Amino acid sequence: MFSKACEYGIRASIFIAKNSREGRRVSPKEISKEIDSPQAFTAKILQDLVRHKIIKSVQGAYGGFEIDKEVIATIKLSQIVEAIDGNDIYLGCGLGLRECNEDHPCPMHDKFKSIRNGLRHMLETTNLEELSTGIKNGDAFLKV
Repeated sequence: MFSKACEYGIRASIFIAKNSREGRRVSPKEISKEIDSPQAFTAKILQDLVRHKIIKSVQGAYGGFEIDKEVIATIKLSQIVEAIDGNDIYLGCGLGLRECNEDHPCPMHDKFKSIRNGLRHMLETTNLEELSTGIKNGDAFLKV
C-alpha cells in the first residue's frame, strides 16, 4: 500500500520522535540500523522529511535528527505519507487501472473507495506521539 520509502519514513519518524521525547538526537546510521533500512536510502528519506519540516537536522558534533517535543503530538501520519508518496494513495485504483473514477469505475471501485476513506481517516488522526509512546513502553516494535 505504501512505497518502501514511505514505510521507512514512517518508521524513522517514529524512532526520531521516541528519542526526541527522551531529549536525544539520532544519527542517520543509528536510524537506518534501528528501522532496518539501507543507510544511503534512509539519508535520502530523511532529507525529504527535513524539507517538509517534519523533522529537524542539527549539524555539528552533537548533531543528528530530532523533532521538537512540543510538535510531536501535532505531526500526523498523513503528513509523512504526503511528504514521501504524495496523495496518490487516496486516488489510486484498487486494481491499478489508469482510469478509474465515479464516471468510469472498475469492478472494485465502490468497495475500495471505503477502504481508502478509512485509511485517510486513520492517517489523519494518528500522530507521532501516540506511536512513539507504544515503542517507548515496549507495546510496539519497529524491527523484528
